[in-house]
Amino acid sequence: MKLEGIIFDVDGTIADTEDIHRQAFNKAFSKFNLNWYWSKEKYHELLFISGGKERITKCLTEDGAVNEDKNFVEELHKCKSEYYRSILIDSDIGLRPGIKRLITEAKENNIKIGIATNSSTENLKTLIKKTFRIEPKELFNTIITNNIVIDKKPSPEVYYRALTDLKLSADNCIAIEDTANGNASAIKAGLRTIITTHAYTLDNDFSGASLVLNNLGEPKNGFCTDENFHCKKSYVDIELINTIIINENDFLLKQKY
Repeated sequence: MKLEGIIFDVDGTIADTEDIHRQAFNKAFSKFNLNWYWSKEKYHELLFISGGKERITKCLTEDGAVNEDKNFVEELHKCKSEYYRSILIDSDIGLRPGIKRLITEAKENNIKIGIATNSSTENLKTLIKKTFRIEPKELFNTIITNNIVIDKKPSPEVYYRALTDLKLSADNCIAIEDTANGNASAIKAGLRTIITTHAYTLDNDFSGASLVLNNLGEPKNGFCTDENFHCKKSYVDIELINTIIINENDFLLKQKY
């Protein structure tokens, strides 16, 4: 076995977009005259729920005085998404460490790359054009968003669809994720996972992951591993991923403290 495909999550994995989403939610709440404000602490709790509409619905359920109509949720979330894209375009956001390097290396080695995200196609397009200056379809071999697969992570459906489109076996691919739900989704689909944490996911349960890191690292600015892992390399590249793919059991035995 060898690596043939890398499937990336988007929000929090390709770029640190989660707080931009939080800001957009709060702007939408204000526009709709909702007496809500999602602090970073509150948003941290809500991220355990996959999907913006689902987070809104949960809060509406907890607030009996607010309209729970599905059309209301749709309109509120649409407003939020428009704010998100507007804030994103005006921001100075960049890619997380190692993302561009790993994608470039994959392309050079004829390794397919895909997207499997709970986000929308339009949100993804805005982010990729902002960070890569290119249309997503020119970069990725498959793009699976919530416009294509309705079931949200931790459902494995988004990864099943990505693997089908790539015409690859899960045994020859790896998923790059940042949340417990994303990790569970990929593992249920038979994929190995590399997790890159951030402020909102440091305390997530990443059971079953092959590596848990703070980012993918760069040759001159390496990653930090979770306390349960040790890795001789300081950045994630094709060689390291192939080590996991070829013999994960030996890899884990050697890498864990």
